[in-house]
Amino acid sequence: NAPLTQSGSQPLAGGTTLLDLMKLDVMRPDLVIDINPLARQWSAIAVEDGKLRLGAMARMSDVAANPAIQRDYPLIADSLKLAASPQLRNMATLGGNVLQRTRCSYFRDVSYDNCNKRNPGSGCAALDGFNRTHAVLGASDACIATYPGDFAQAMIALDATVEILGRSGARTIPFSELHKPPAKSPQIETTLSQGDLISGFTIDGRWPRSLYLKARDRESYEFALASAAIALDVKDGVIGDARVALGGVATIPWRAREAEALLKGQKFDDTLAMRAAEAAFTGAAGRKHNAFKIALGKRVVARALHQAAAMEV
Repeated sequence: NAPLTQSGSQPLAGGTTLLDLMKLDVMRPDLVIDINPLARQWSAIAVEDGKLRLGAMARMSDVAANPAIQRDYPLIADSLKLAASPQLRNMATLGGNVLQRTRCSYFRDVSYDNCNKRNPGSGCAALDGFNRTHAVLGASDACIATYPGDFAQAMIALDATVEILGRSGARTIPFSELHKPPAKSPQIETTLSQGDLISGFTIDGRWPRSLYLKARDRESYEFALASAAIALDVKDGVIGDARVALGGVATIPWRAREAEALLKGQKFDDTLAMRAAEAAFTGAAGRKHNAFKIALGKRVVARALHQAAAMEV
């Protein structure tokens, strides 16, 4: 649950990202530290005083199966159930999951020298290479790699707070400040410092009218081509609050605030859903192989909004 770097020491929890990258020779830590003894203190799932707290060492499968999560935060349960495989979900921790690294083949194949994430200053092979799975939002001339996770979209949509324990003590930050867009330094993926550990996540309020919709090439064990995390607060047919986040299409977990602004204070209908979907992709730019993601993503957002609005809560 700490920043992933090329060398130095690395914590090991579930190991579902770190061990993968070590086998591929993408990461070469000098020392691997087993932090599983922290699980007893950092695995709690608790709802108290209108707040949900998730320990960073909680396993994905345990959180997805929790009755309170399924009832009051179905978006979180959905995002976890639709990720990876049952075996991986039994191993993977929440903290490690939000820090997983891109699935870009140019990053994960060390035979390609020109990857700015792995080899800063070398260029980005995906810009003019095969980029079907790459980002259409938040990209830069230095990197167009897509953030691969699902759970992070739920966290950013629900305004989660991240609890961090580091050398200077404990602190909290908004989840929206955890990941850094690539800009000119795509190798710096988060705002965490070496030695920091994510200890938990906190969410205010209940969100029973929420869901996660994921479009992918196959029905299981596949990363999103486009996904939408939707949470609505509806009273007397009017949307009082709306949360929209996108996955599979951006370089970081992506909050679609333009879409949220259109939805708030409105009565839901087909026209509003399409307007919000269009707004969600403001500034999107496709390349040779991934331009289809823009149209696909808009359809996913509109469908997810329809499904959320129709939920019985």
